[in-house]
Amino acid sequence: MRLGIDRFLADGHLRRPLAGRRVALLGHPASVNHVGRHSLDALMSLSGLRITAAFGPQHGMRGDKQDNMIESDDYIDPVYRIPVFSLYGQVRYPTDAMLDRFDVLLVDLQDIGTRIYTYVTTLAYVLDACAKHGKAVWVLDRPNPIGRPVEGSLLADDWHSFVGVAPLPMRHGLSFGELARWLVAHKRLDLECEVIGMEGYDPESGPGWGWPRDELAWVNPSPNASSLNMARCFPGTVLIEGTRLSEGRGTTRPLEVIGAPDLDCRRLMRRMETLASDWMQGALIRCCGFEPCFHKHQGQLCQGLQIHTDSVHYDHRRFRPYRLVALFLKALRAEYPDDPLWRDFPYEYETDRLAIDLLSGGTALREWIDDATTEPADLDELLVRDEQSWLETRAPFLLY
Repeated sequence: MRLGIDRFLADGHLRRPLAGRRVALLGHPASVNHVGRHSLDALMSLSGLRITAAFGPQHGMRGDKQDNMIESDDYIDPVYRIPVFSLYGQVRYPTDAMLDRFDVLLVDLQDIGTRIYTYVTTLAYVLDACAKHGKAVWVLDRPNPIGRPVEGSLLADDWHSFVGVAPLPMRHGLSFGELARWLVAHKRLDLECEVIGMEGYDPESGPGWGWPRDELAWVNPSPNASSLNMARCFPGTVLIEGTRLSEGRGTTRPLEVIGAPDLDCRRLMRRMETLASDWMQGALIRCCGFEPCFHKHQGQLCQGLQIHTDSVHYDHRRFRPYRLVALFLKALRAEYPDDPLWRDFPYEYETDRLAIDLLSGGTALREWIDDATTEPADLDELLVRDEQSWLETRAPFLLY
């Protein structure tokens, strides 16, 4: 298969509309072509293409800033002497001065297919800003590594935040280019938005089921997105960021292991199996111990779960990480009813709303977990309704 960046580099006809226009790049460390060369370096080597600026999202254009709310500064690229603006620093929405630096913005970001991943919000912001200022956006498309499955409730009204920019489910099942097309339509934006699509990409085939596993090297799109397994688990394990539990930050398996020092994993697993064993299918789930070197429960031995999607036990169509982690939290609440589960702290620049609600896109998930009278079927009914609605909504925007 060929990435959007590889097609753009190889085909002068695709680049012809950019003649005489100032071009900027929005990228990050995973913005690389099929041989691992960073997109900024590759674009700079092209004759006839005038690169005048670059932009970086959360975690930076070149660097790996750890964790949430760790900001990057603007700087001058030491090699190319162009400004590199941070869209996760003093501002997160492009300023007029930034927009004055280019006519066309190339977006080459590797996403991992989850609503709360902040690159989705950055994409929405740049589309909106460029529409207002008469700028063009071209998306150099990349795979959605977790493929086409859809899972989770749609972002509820009045729950917009930097981890929820539009009514998407947790797993949206779109490539970044497809997502851009939907955002333009959803927001009714008037702008030139081109998608340089991939060739030979099939999100419905194994063994990668969205990620061309034997063709592309995995480059971390963010510091803790360290593997395809992490990307598959993330739509569920990210919910743990809104709890007192560790999501594995500070270990070699962030967002693949979840737990805390005072949990009895076997007890929780038994409760999960009693509540909804079918929500545990599609992956190997095992009890494990881990000790974070930093972040929550630093230096303490935690007991919890590890999720494996990298073996013969993986079933792409049956694995539902959002339901799996929701079930884990429901079992924890049943076994430890007085646990101070929900973490109240500033999360992605929000101070008045709980992180778990921002992550899940409303209060429904937390209320279902906390209510001892609710059953898995109650949550499933809500999720299935929204998932079916999204499948219909996204259909006209699919390119592959």
